Amino acid sequence: MMRYGLLFSIALLLAGCAALCNQIPPDRDLEARQVMQLIDYAQRVAAMTAEQQRREYAASYQAYAKDKDANSRIRLALLLGARGASVQDTVRAARLLEPMAVPGGAASPLRSLAGLLYAQFKERAREQGHASQMRDQIEALKVADRTMRKQLEELRELERSILQREQESQPRH
Repeated sequence: MMRYGLLFSIALLLAGCAALCNQIPPDRDLEARQVMQLIDYAQRVAAMTAEQQRREYAASYQAYAKDKDANSRIRLALLLGARGASVQDTVRAARLLEPMAVPGGAASPLRSLAGLLYAQFKERAREQGHASQMRDQIEALKVADRTMRKQLEELRELERSILQREQESQPRH
């Protein structure tokens, strides 16, 4: 009888451990499903027209304003970070994800996705800033080129004028 009690206690303990273990994965499972849904969302956003993206932005922003949870934060960031989106703002997308991407937080599928997106958006924002600087430099060089061409043409005109005066001032034989 005591042996059965011991077995029953072990079975009860194992059942409790199994129940405890089963309580942890559903959260991760839920987050894993959310990550899959967010990836699907990113693909849908990329295929939307500019008008659809603007409407989606309005809806996503309202959802985020109401509840600043991880899911709504990442959805809004995905929309803002979509390449070629009519509402694209990579810097703002990175700022939305920054609190979730800070090292040291508890590891989770949503945090991992946020960290990955944050790194990509930060890099893209840096590249966009660099590209903007390059465009500014190119424009400045174009202005300098036009100025120099104009000055060169003025010098050529001056040279022609001087040569013409010299020819006119020489005695004719």
